[in-house]
Amino acid sequence: MLCRNDAVDWEALILSVKLSGYTVLFLLPIGLVTGRWLAYRQFCGKSAVQALLAMPLVLPPTVLGYYLLMSLGNASDLGRFLESLLGHTLVFSFEGLVVASILFNLPFAIQPIQRAFEAIPRELREAGACCAMPPAKVFWRIELPLSWPGIVSAVVLTFAHTLGEFGVVLMVGGSIPGETKTIAIAIYDRVQAFDNAAAASMSVVLLVFSLVTIALSYAVGDHAKRRYG
Repeated sequence: MLCRNDAVDWEALILSVKLSGYTVLFLLPIGLVTGRWLAYRQFCGKSAVQALLAMPLVLPPTVLGYYLLMSLGNASDLGRFLESLLGHTLVFSFEGLVVASILFNLPFAIQPIQRAFEAIPRELREAGACCAMPPAKVFWRIELPLSWPGIVSAVVLTFAHTLGEFGVVLMVGGSIPGETKTIAIAIYDRVQAFDNAAAASMSVVLLVFSLVTIALSYAVGDHAKRRYG
């Protein structure tokens, strides 16, 4: 089925891409720091920390969305503080979607990077240290190139997962056109309105976009493996 221009909510698609971009932008440094820390450090309670960070993988999105709605709304002390600080409430706003998306995508950003750092042989890092390389140089010259496929996977998984978010987005942001109405919500609204043609067109666009994104990640990952493998 070909997509009709008038059947696709391009505003919702652009908003979804924008949300995915901001999520990746904030989560990439968080994933690098946290993933490397979890890969190289052993400490009491590490399993609990990893379980907490992985919680969004098994927690229903609507449950996480509910807690965020209660925490960020003006019914809570935190929500009222943030409202006084920002001048508006975070719920039913694009900023609130970014916060919710960052929390919901933590495992998709952290776990691939952590596994990539864990796969680097300790001998390589120790050899760098023996050559009088400072820790920062070891990171940039040894660890980062070798962990690049995992970093690319984290970026792509985070971007693609954010693009298709529904439950958390709906709970925290609702369906405000141009502000919180993402492509997934637009598809849901069209189905609710029995406009199956428009829903099918937008689903095809999202499907193709996701496939291209994942294909690019594999291509970049294969290139990195050939270069540094």
